[in-house]
Formats: sequence, structure tokens, C-alpha cells
Amino acid sequence: MGRFVAGIQSVALSLGAPGLFLIAFLDSSFLSLPEINDLLLVWMVSRHESRMLLYAASSTLGSISGCLVLYYIGRKGDQFVVRRFSPHRVQRALAQFQRYGVLAVLIPSLLPPPAPFKIFVLLSGVAGIRPSRFVLAIAVGRGARYFIEGLLAVWYGDQAIEFIRANARIVTLVIVALLAAGLAAYLAWKRARRLDPRLK
Repeated sequence: MGRFVAGIQSVALSLGAPGLFLIAFLDSSFLSLPEINDLLLVWMVSRHESRMLLYAASSTLGSISGCLVLYYIGRKGDQFVVRRFSPHRVQRALAQFQRYGVLAVLIPSLLPPPAPFKIFVLLSGVAGIRPSRFVLAIAVGRGARYFIEGLLAVWYGDQAIEFIRANARIVTLVIVALLAAGLAAYLAWKRARRLDPRLK
């Protein structure tokens, strides 16, 4: 397995942005490649800072595509989920969907490994989350994660991964707080538009 992963990394590095897309797709769908996408993103950005947006966008799109594969597997039935995960974990995750809706997949998509993520992707399909809302949640969560990692790579170079590992909780809380602030601002603007015809 180590040789296989090393081969994938080598191919990804040679391809550049399409390689990041491939790694993110595989990691979000069929394989578990913890941290490899994050490491490659930081390494590539630290050597080509002007391509940060391209690399972060490629990782985000690859992750969305891979997540959609698992999402539609979940939509076809929960037997695959039950075989792969313990009933206790499935029940806990489903309870999160019943309580928080699409936020139950958005928040895990922000978190770095080893935080569980795929079970929430699969259960998004099982729970019947609308595809458009699911894609938006993954785009926001993974996009925020990869773009912030890209910025840290520009600022700290190769040391960005060590910074993220040492401050994972703080980094995650900052991202969640920024998203919450953005959502609150959007909801306030939408409410103001509804109440004041001049803003339409």
C-alpha cells in the first residue's frame, strides 16, 4: 500500500493541478489518503505561490467530485453504510443530520484528519439531503480548508503543515467562526432586502 500511495503522489506531483484533483477525488471517494492532499497542496503552493488559487480550487473540485460518488452510493440504500460502519456510529451520525441538517456534513468537511468525514458524506445520501445543498456544503467546507491551507503555505512555506497540526483546533474554530459570521451577514442582508424594497 505504501508503494501504491508513493506512486500516486509521484503522479500527482508530475501533473500539478490535475494531480491535486485526482488525489482529492480518490481520498474523498474510494481510498483513504489522510493528509496527502493537504501535504501536496502546501508543498506545491510553497514552490509556486502564484498558483495558490488554482491548486486550492483543483483540490476543492476533486473533493466535491469524490464526495458525490459516496453521496449517490448512500442515496441507493444504507446497506453499504451498515456494512462499512458500526450501527452505533451510523445512529450517532444520523442523529446529527436530524438535528443540524446540512451543517452535519459541512463542519466535518472543514476538519483535518483523523476527524471522521466519509460516514457523514454517505449518510447525506441516506438522509436525503438535496444534491444542490450537499454540493454547496462540501464546496464551502473543503474550499475554506484548502484555500486557508494555501494561504498558510504562502505565509509559512513548508512549515504550514506543522503550523496546522500544532494549531488544528484553533484553525478549525477560526474557519467555523468566519463561516458563521458570513452566514449571519448573508441572512441579515436577505432579511433587510425583504423588508426594504429599495435594496431589491
